[in-house]
Amino acid sequence: MKTIAISGSPRENVGKRDAKELRYEGKVPAVLYGGKEQQHLAVVIADLRDVIYTPEVNFVEIEVNGTKTKAIVKDTQFHPLTDVLMHIDFLQLFEEKEIVMEIPVKLTGTSPGVKMGGKLIQKLRKLRVKSLPADMPQNVEVSLEKLEVGSLFRVRDLKGTNYVITNTPEDTIVSVAMSRALKQAETEAAKGKK
Repeated sequence: MKTIAISGSPRENVGKRDAKELRYEGKVPAVLYGGKEQQHLAVVIADLRDVIYTPEVNFVEIEVNGTKTKAIVKDTQFHPLTDVLMHIDFLQLFEEKEIVMEIPVKLTGTSPGVKMGGKLIQKLRKLRVKSLPADMPQNVEVSLEKLEVGSLFRVRDLKGTNYVITNTPEDTIVSVAMSRALKQAETEAAKGKK
């Protein structure tokens, strides 16, 4: 999985007033947990663009006082009106510890059902994947090659190699429904035969 490097500075004071001052300076308060103890940081908000405002999922390498720590974004808080990032939580990664992440679904190939005029409906855009950090996929590929009109692809149909998908096996990822135009063409064809 792709890793994005950012730098942070330790926070001495933790509180509302300090957090407000940080935001005024273009920084955002952050917490790194999962290790021996929590670390309170300040991260430049511009450095987080490639981490938060992207459809991809990435690992983050945070450098604080020369020490680099690999982590993932665990939680973000945005202002309800201005949509400005208010706080971010990072979870430290360990090579031998499994993690769960929301990984995007990537549709590949062309569906024969869509070629015939069917409508492609994607119900799940992300899946919960559990694995070791080294085995975490960048995305989960779903092939559309065998999807005819009226067929669907469920979570149970996926074959993960080094990871486990924790969504309900019966959940539909993508399906091909009959479009109005196709229904109309079929009814007209049935009327023509009579």
